[in-house]
Amino acid sequence: MRGSLVIPTLNEAPTIGEVVRRFRGAALEANRTILAGRPIDWEVVVVDGASTDRTAAIAAAEGARVVVERRRGYGRAYKTGFREARGELLATSDGDGTYPVETIPALARRVLDEGIDFLSGDRISRVTRRSMTTEHRFGNGLLNLFVRIAYHRYVSDLPGRTLVDSQSGLWVFRREVLDRVHLASDGMPFSEELKLEAVVRGLRFVETPIAYGERATPPKLQSGRDGIRNLWFLLTKRLALAREAHRGRPIPFAQGEGPSLPP
Repeated sequence: MRGSLVIPTLNEAPTIGEVVRRFRGAALEANRTILAGRPIDWEVVVVDGASTDRTAAIAAAEGARVVVERRRGYGRAYKTGFREARGELLATSDGDGTYPVETIPALARRVLDEGIDFLSGDRISRVTRRSMTTEHRFGNGLLNLFVRIAYHRYVSDLPGRTLVDSQSGLWVFRREVLDRVHLASDGMPFSEELKLEAVVRGLRFVETPIAYGERATPPKLQSGRDGIRNLWFLLTKRLALAREAHRGRPIPFAQGEGPSLPP
């Protein structure tokens, strides 16, 4: 089986090399141990947003396949990465070193063993004050509360009866998921949209607690601005879902992206 780890980057030279090395080391070890009977041939796809530092060169030197995406946006980087990826199993992480990429092979085995379609890392259950500021914790809590209320009819059947961490960026999922989900956002709301689409379309969705580390570089998020944008997107997405009863389901990502919702 082939797997692809997709990492969007923008000026992550201090950390991207270590992220790729940690993942590759864990993947090799897993193929010798927990995945010995069915090893996964992993590739690392780094989607670089035209960094002005040595991010792309460092990633390539560590064996990653680098794809430059000059169109801006977190979601746009992932859309490009998913189309470039060759794996039957897809995984994601940021390039800043905060996510435990060394756990991805074990999470991949869980996806395969348990028949999971989409597994998402839950940072909230284990978050510390050093890894996430009070401002970011408040923002995440507000977004998660809005999801719990506005999307109750969809998320109430999940194991935790809600979506615990709507903003997490570590996922492992089967490629077939892209045949079912509609992805409108090109920006930061892409993360919440992909998870919600997996739930809304009836895919088997599971969250699992993960560690979340400190950033080695300044954060690119602006809590107030990005939080408002995410809330607005969640609202417009919910209204779009309500209109599907009359307009029909939108085109899945794998068949063409279709029209985008407001940014």
